[in-house]
Amino acid sequence: PTSPRSQLAVIGAGYVGLTVAACLARLGYTVTCAENNPHRLTLLQDGDLPIVEDGLDTLVDDAVSAGRLRFVAAAEHAAEHAGIVFLCVETPQNADGSADLSYVRAAAREVAPHLRPGAVVVNKSTVPVGSAAVIEAVLARDDVSVVSNPEFLREGRAVADFLHPDRIVIGSDDDRAARRVAALYETIDTEVLITDPASAETIKYAANGFLVMKISFANSVAAMCEAVGADVNDVVAGIGLDHRIGPEFMRPGPGWGGSCFPKDSRALVSIAAQRGYDFSLMRGVIEENDRQRERMVAKVCAAVGRSDLGGGAALDGVRVAGLGLTFKAGTDDLRESPAVAILTELIDRGASVAAYDPTTTGDLTEVQARHLGAIQPSATLDEAVADADVVVLLTEWQAFAEVDLGWLAERVRARHIVDMRNLLDPAAARRAGFSYDGVGRRKLNSLGLLLND
Repeated sequence: PTSPRSQLAVIGAGYVGLTVAACLARLGYTVTCAENNPHRLTLLQDGDLPIVEDGLDTLVDDAVSAGRLRFVAAAEHAAEHAGIVFLCVETPQNADGSADLSYVRAAAREVAPHLRPGAVVVNKSTVPVGSAAVIEAVLARDDVSVVSNPEFLREGRAVADFLHPDRIVIGSDDDRAARRVAALYETIDTEVLITDPASAETIKYAANGFLVMKISFANSVAAMCEAVGADVNDVVAGIGLDHRIGPEFMRPGPGWGGSCFPKDSRALVSIAAQRGYDFSLMRGVIEENDRQRERMVAKVCAAVGRSDLGGGAALDGVRVAGLGLTFKAGTDDLRESPAVAILTELIDRGASVAAYDPTTTGDLTEVQARHLGAIQPSATLDEAVADADVVVLLTEWQAFAEVDLGWLAERVRARHIVDMRNLLDPAAARRAGFSYDGVGRRKLNSLGLLLND
């Protein structure tokens, strides 16, 4: 028999909730996961996953088969027998950049009457400073404790990040409750930091803010490399060898996006502003990300000999093959994808776009269609590149890095490549007859000589 203390509830089966539920079951706990989206719930109860996440399908199948994981519709049915309840619901962004806590409040309100005396409610969602107190007020239960336990899960690496984390952060004013949550992770070998709720909540936002700052810094260095004739791959490699900096998140690209970075960076600025501090450094990082996307659009215009000024019909008659739509490889997430933003801008400038991504083949879901807007994905890579005037690599899928350039040269109408992920060998592309432009790469001709701008 399983005691209430070893029974856990997870409210929400999105990227975070589903990973948390499956990984906690993998650690040996009995987990009930509540999901109020009927379509998503049906998929999960039928053994299908609504998201792409490496290793998660096997984890879920094993846990369900072992009787350690089940999915229900109502949060109350998940919470009523649980000793610890994780809130893993979305916190979308308001128009002013602040986080919308309505889903967190609703989840807390739903479970409040059904919690066992002595239960612990764990906020796993990314929430502003002070949210633990908000949840306590909504619960209105003196016999229930609230703990902040932010997630640090990368899409595409979420399972590995949960089971092999860099650290576990727990924030609570109730030391006993904090240590109960810490005990859940006792079989995981990592540092555990127990602090107050405000510090735990700040750590999550500050960590993501620092990561996007590194990415934007690498993109700015790439722009400088293009100006001075340096190669960004060598420059960031040299920078990354400094142990104080490290190589992670120093790879230039079309800009950062996804479900967390844009939302959290804006929320960090908003949280600071509400307390009277102008976080100008983070505002600059966000602005630099916007400029990076503009630079990528300019690269496409330059590749086909069109001006990037004035917008309008500057790319009228140009056929663009976009390779990649998700904000990064290893996920099907299209939220705030730089690939989608860039291709949409090219369409607005008059280009016709054929885009291919391995996660958007077949019939689109309603959510996918909403994020893609005017972009109509191609069913195959072959279909996307046919008769293209310029091939634009936007997402770092391995299949794009391994594309046969000879085959590609025969499919396109004009041989131009803009490689926004620096996936391809520039010399190999030029030998295949393509003009090649990467991000921060030295501009060499087919003989390996530096081109004069």
